[in-house]
Amino acid sequence: MNTLLKKCLAAAVMFGSLLSISALTPAGAAPNDDLKGKNVVLVHGAFADGSSWEKVIPLLEAKGLHVVTVQNPLSSLDADVAATRRVIDQQNGPVILVGHSWGGAVITQAGNDDKVKSLVYVAAFAPQKDQSINDILKGKPTPSWASALQKDSGGYLTLSTDAVIHDFAQDLPVAQARLVAATQGSWFAGCTDDKVTQAAWQNKPSWFVVTGKDRMIPPALQDAMAQQIGATVVKVDASHVAMLSKPTEVAAAIIEAARATK
Repeated sequence: MNTLLKKCLAAAVMFGSLLSISALTPAGAAPNDDLKGKNVVLVHGAFADGSSWEKVIPLLEAKGLHVVTVQNPLSSLDADVAATRRVIDQQNGPVILVGHSWGGAVITQAGNDDKVKSLVYVAAFAPQKDQSINDILKGKPTPSWASALQKDSGGYLTLSTDAVIHDFAQDLPVAQARLVAATQGSWFAGCTDDKVTQAAWQNKPSWFVVTGKDRMIPPALQDAMAQQIGATVVKVDASHVAMLSKPTEVAAAIIEAARATK
């Protein structure tokens, strides 16, 4: 076989290999982000537990992120911050700290840890220094769901199933909303008076997922808090539980924060 023929055959084999590779890669597909070495710590809010992040976790892990959820005792700001700090301590490398709802107050305090490089608020409270949830809500109309709160003998609050279906998770299928109601964590009523002593967003970049159909924390209030802390705002047309009804959009905001984290 002469040299020219050998070169032609080699070129044909190489061309065929390239065609095989391209057939496996969707046209215009972006290279996979490799965010290995970065950690996402997810903090749930009131009337929830760590499983509220179940749809977001695989989307983050697909990008190479290491993801851990905190199981908050929901007994006080100090207790929830302590639980969150224990999880942060276990991480190797930079942490993106994410909080939903009441979890926003928790990450505002716990986020002062040196490992935490950025904060993501998801339909969350973002208190200032020396501010409580009740301070934020002072003078604002009482929401309709407040009358559906049930308090036990220990002073812990739960939401009625009806309130979860119609106000907390109204954009979920009813069967899934019932599951959210059945697995909710009881939240100590005194948590609303606990004040943040040092606000991490003052020194760290923040993102804020504002939920446009939220009946728990009004979207206008979320917007105001996001502006106050100078957060990058991502708007999602969702109920209070956007991480369950719009997990792709919520994950995208967290991934954006992770990409920006050094």
